[in-house]
Amino acid sequence: MVSSSTTAPGGARSRPRAARRVGFGGSLSRWDLKLSPYLYISPFFILFAVVGLFPIAFTAVISFMEWDLVRGTGEFIGLEQYAYVLGQPKFWLALRNTFSIFLLSSVPQLIVAVFIASLLDKNIRAKTFWRMGVLVPYVMAPVAVALIFSNMFGDRYGIINTLIQTIGLEPIPWHSNAFFSHVAIATMVNFRWTGYNILILLAAMQAVSRDYYEAATVDGAGPIRQFFSITLPSLKPTLIFVIITSTIGGLQIFDEPRMYDRPGTGGPNSQWLTISLYLYNTGWGEWNFGRAAALAWILFIIILLIGVINLFVTRNLVRDEGGHRPPTRRERRIAARDRAAMSAAVAPSSNSQEVSR
Repeated sequence: MVSSSTTAPGGARSRPRAARRVGFGGSLSRWDLKLSPYLYISPFFILFAVVGLFPIAFTAVISFMEWDLVRGTGEFIGLEQYAYVLGQPKFWLALRNTFSIFLLSSVPQLIVAVFIASLLDKNIRAKTFWRMGVLVPYVMAPVAVALIFSNMFGDRYGIINTLIQTIGLEPIPWHSNAFFSHVAIATMVNFRWTGYNILILLAAMQAVSRDYYEAATVDGAGPIRQFFSITLPSLKPTLIFVIITSTIGGLQIFDEPRMYDRPGTGGPNSQWLTISLYLYNTGWGEWNFGRAAALAWILFIIILLIGVINLFVTRNLVRDEGGHRPPTRRERRIAARDRAAMSAAVAPSSNSQEVSR
């Protein structure tokens, strides 16, 4: 151990000072503070890499191959699988059906979810009961929901057509007509997912400060004005999340069209064939996994593009009123320039006052 001493101004030597020693515990404590957060979140990323990133990368590889599942090998054929899929009329029919069901389910679902969430945000009786009640359809198995609704929308003996005939109307061809089959499948989706979106939007509404509503009431704003000027703008981040997740789920719809009839192939004329169902039939029906992988990546690109479009459209439609938006770079630069100009204007006046004194 090395010691050091210092000389006082009078010439006398001061008491020797021992060298500082860094212990192993202090170094370990610093490493713990730096690495422990990454260690805590690492299990998720490791699991995601194993069950998420690896299947995605492997699917991308076999999409360029004529893959043999039995032997686990394939022959590289380039973009032939993608060209074949895009050249099939059935693919474009499935794409049209997917977007039709998506629009018929997502748009009414979000409108109804926002409306019901605003009602549950009010001071009503038995709020907990109603809030738990809207979540009951979400916890039901999707296969059970599809089986129940497929029987309700039966062409000959369905409950809905029976009620329609009792009032003297013609029965609706829920299975043979493409549009009505899309309406039936969209109804299943709305029944199951509306409650989930209601609770997410309700949580965002309850996070809005009640001072805004009190101030708006004092200014004479009614409930409708408060909803469009305070509630809806404050829901912007939540609405973006809900719209993007609804887009991803709506374009990947599989359970409802698969269980809408017994064969589960999308109808005799592919009336309700979706991209996911077409992918399933290609992979497990035709045992062509290279083509199914190419179809999966085409669906991924479509979802990515629609999600980006939804993000920009939602940002433009839902304004920032009522939210706490951080200043942009241009706004910070203008504020700094104004402060500098104000300081420059104040400096001469202070100097003149000192000279006069």
